Amino acid sequence: MKRPVKIGMAGACTALVALGGIGAYGMAQTLSSSAVEEGDPKAARGFDPDAVSSEPPSGARAAALARSFLDSWSKRHLGEAAHDTDAPDAAVSALQGYADGLHLKTLAFTHVRSAGPSAVTANATKVTFRVTARVAGGTWTYPSAVAVRQSTNGRLAVHWNNSVLYPGLGDGQSLTAGRLPVDANTAKVVASDGRTDLAQFSSLRDIAATIRKNATPTSGSAGTGVAVADASGEAVKALRVFSKGKDPVIKTTIDASLQAVAEEAVKDSHLQDKAAGTVALDWRNGHILALAHTGTHGDIAINGIKSPGSTMKIITSAALFDQIGMTPDSPAPCTNSLTANSQVFHNDSGVTANPAATIAQSFTVSCNTGFIKDGFHYLVHDGDASALHDEAVNVFGMGSWSIGGGVATTDPSIPSDAQGGNQAAQFIGQGEVTATPLFMASVAATVRGVGFKQPVILPGQHQETAPRAISARTAGYLQSMMRTVATSGTAAPRLAGLAGVGAKTGTAEEGDHTNGWLTAYNSKIAVAALVEGGSTGVDSAGYVVRHLLIGT
Repeated sequence: MKRPVKIGMAGACTALVALGGIGAYGMAQTLSSSAVEEGDPKAARGFDPDAVSSEPPSGARAAALARSFLDSWSKRHLGEAAHDTDAPDAAVSALQGYADGLHLKTLAFTHVRSAGPSAVTANATKVTFRVTARVAGGTWTYPSAVAVRQSTNGRLAVHWNNSVLYPGLGDGQSLTAGRLPVDANTAKVVASDGRTDLAQFSSLRDIAATIRKNATPTSGSAGTGVAVADASGEAVKALRVFSKGKDPVIKTTIDASLQAVAEEAVKDSHLQDKAAGTVALDWRNGHILALAHTGTHGDIAINGIKSPGSTMKIITSAALFDQIGMTPDSPAPCTNSLTANSQVFHNDSGVTANPAATIAQSFTVSCNTGFIKDGFHYLVHDGDASALHDEAVNVFGMGSWSIGGGVATTDPSIPSDAQGGNQAAQFIGQGEVTATPLFMASVAATVRGVGFKQPVILPGQHQETAPRAISARTAGYLQSMMRTVATSGTAAPRLAGLAGVGAKTGTAEEGDHTNGWLTAYNSKIAVAALVEGGSTGVDSAGYVVRHLLIGT
């Protein structure tokens, strides 16, 4: 219920001072008798800022001067208002800036009352009031206050600072009305559909927060209202919203449906709660479509730097094809064991020795000794074991990538100066060779897409290029071998029967356990998965990859 407002004697009533409109600029300033009590309200004319009294003025005198100040301000008699302050030059400039910045139409002050000693300004009396301002876009009402001081000669003045314009307004700040800034901090980071908020996916919450801080919104519209502006005049904080704008949006490459599949895939019951990470790419353009992980040691999908095991045989095969001129039918004898640089290498259990095996056959059953024999014999020359590194960099784009939005990823590594047993171990993804699911998904994508497309999570993000495109010949050989792995080789238990799938499994030794890997592609995506503690690639990562392949 609205209560009637009584206009009565000064100091005991609610006062109303208002600007009647633009035409009132020249209105003669007048004050009712209720605005004057215990002395001339224009007492600031003789105020001495260098001789401020330790005694605050009485509430009645302070309120009378405040009404005089507010009356002049409301009528746009800014010079008059400024002379009621202890800093007239600063005040007149700021008051004009208030009117200009807000595109002020009318200004009214009500509920002008003394409120006792000021808790902010020493030796001053606080006077509170309510401001109603018609500005660009609407009407803005807010509570405010001034502090009134007196000098030793008994003269009064409103103590000037920017908070007179609006409580808490700092030095160098001003007020503006109209279009509000689009606040990038409120941006939604969304999937490629432009709608699905990535924060709803547990694996992407940290990534979405990072992107929000670093990427520029691709859409969003400003609302209207009143805002604080910084020294440059740019609105930085909304104070009053008249019409709400559309929240800014940062669109990513993530496929919302496939991301949902990935979130469930890394929790497949066959993994028995082992930490897992997976990445799916669009092999046509390098767009990251899904990225999911579990575990307590960070995002292993893009930062789980581990030996990739036999998935590295894709790059080893490519090096043999490109640099030596071998073919899938070239010999790669699969023996039970092999010694290279005084280190003995064995095959995984279940691999049957076949001294007459070809590269394609050793690839299908993932024979370690066949690839160590060919790699160490043909790709290491006079102690120089840089051939595998060169193939990974020049053809598969290995290096430092930025996927966009400030999201950190860990770079893979194939040392160019491998020594001792590592010169042979690298060809089966062991020794000092390390990779992430992100990189191994890109390796499969390079094979299927017949060319490297650097993975990105923001459309339009710069993509590094590989110095040399994979040849159609080499890509064709690898596609044929990876297809056989999926249909009748080590990946068949999980992937046989899926159309157009090529794959490579990997089981990497790490300390007292193994990690399971699998990378694959179909007609739409390339995907890789890592399961820490997985016994074999097919029986751990294989389940994750299958979910994603059938989910497209």
